[in-house]
Amino acid sequence: MAVTLDQQLLDILACPSDDHAPLRVGTPDDPEADVLTCTECGRRYPVTDGIPVLLLDEAEHPADRQTGQAP
Repeated sequence: MAVTLDQQLLDILACPSDDHAPLRVGTPDDPEADVLTCTECGRRYPVTDGIPVLLLDEAEHPADRQTGQAP
């Protein structure tokens, strides 16, 4: 199921890491994924019950996904 957030909210949401880059819905591989992906660092933030969880501790970093390690 794709993330359905108001476009105005998506326009102001940014990655909480130091670069504060914009977020996009889904992932490059799965645009229907229930995550927001940082356009700069690639961290993936889960969207739970329609609420983005923008916590660095909850984010999945692309390197973690490739190695199978927990963030």
